[in-house]
Amino acid sequence: MKGIADFEAAVAAANLPGVVALVTDSKATRYHRAFGMADAVGGVPMREDALFQIASMTKALTSVAVLQLVERGKLDLDAPVGIILPELAEPNVLEGFDAEGTPILRPARTPVTLRHLLLHTSGCAYTFMDADLLKHAMATGKMAAGKRASLDLPLRFDPGTNWQYGVGIDWAGLAVEAVTGMTLGEWFEHEITGPLGMTQTRFRATWDSSEAQVHVREAEGGFKTQAMALGGGEYQNGGGGLSSNASDYARFLRMILRGGELDGVRVLSPEMARIAREDALPAHLSAGEMTTAMPGFASAFNPLPGQRGGWTLGGFLVNTETGPAGRSPGSLHWAGIFNCYYWIDTDRDLAGVVLAQIMPFADAGVLDTFAALERMACANA
Repeated sequence: MKGIADFEAAVAAANLPGVVALVTDSKATRYHRAFGMADAVGGVPMREDALFQIASMTKALTSVAVLQLVERGKLDLDAPVGIILPELAEPNVLEGFDAEGTPILRPARTPVTLRHLLLHTSGCAYTFMDADLLKHAMATGKMAAGKRASLDLPLRFDPGTNWQYGVGIDWAGLAVEAVTGMTLGEWFEHEITGPLGMTQTRFRATWDSSEAQVHVREAEGGFKTQAMALGGGEYQNGGGGLSSNASDYARFLRMILRGGELDGVRVLSPEMARIAREDALPAHLSAGEMTTAMPGFASAFNPLPGQRGGWTLGGFLVNTETGPAGRSPGSLHWAGIFNCYYWIDTDRDLAGVVLAQIMPFADAGVLDTFAALERMACANA
């Protein structure tokens, strides 16, 4: 491939503990390489098949699971989701706090639907991105990571009126469980990861010390590691609980490039695959820009500066104009909190993934690496 030397120079300049990068088209992997250390403190080298906690890259699989069940008549995108998830039947909206610090709550004016949950227009938000919701969660004891009760928080706006990234797809995963009688992981194995041959993609309750560890940069320039295991909570987190490796996730990306099929196995019909890729966000709303209430965990970040971002029912951000590193309008993209990123450019028949494990989110070195990988891929399209 052209530009490999430039890409690998960008990796070296990024000062990362370790990273795995992969480029694929709809038929096969075109580039795959590991760099650095899976554990920079313990001296464990990175491998191409190393496992990563892919966090919110889980959302696309959960969204695909919902679309499978919509097509089979088991779920309805536009019915009130409270019918199957009673906790969302009568939600309140958090409008702020009074002078004494008491939360100001009111009933939501419209019901929450699965469409709202998938598009992040439900009002379900993340505490680490919203200062008022963080304050409410801390006051009510609902901050514990992995606890089912951590989802039981008020909405931040009436469903359908705004876009705010949050836990809507966690709820969508619980809807999958409610109508199938399976755990989310069982549904994935039966209908998505199993058929696609994604043998390393699953919810893991523990994290092996030989796999990629979460790092934090130290002031003097080194790294320390932080024990994290997103897949081992009280519920299987459809918004962020999976771990995977680059080759496995590339099979999922290849399936999207191929319109719902891979190696003769179809997991989405052509029509549902089209729906999974198309911007479904109301035109007056824009997706992608994220704020922070916990800067040590996630930095504020706008992946599409200067343009409207769309969002699909398949769990993807859509760039409505040419992307910052050259991807075609209508391309798909998202990420995971420990600085894992992917993109899918159907016009060029290209997809790529960069997997790292470092906090906070939107690490400048990983973003530079991701952009360099995309530029290299586009130069070879």
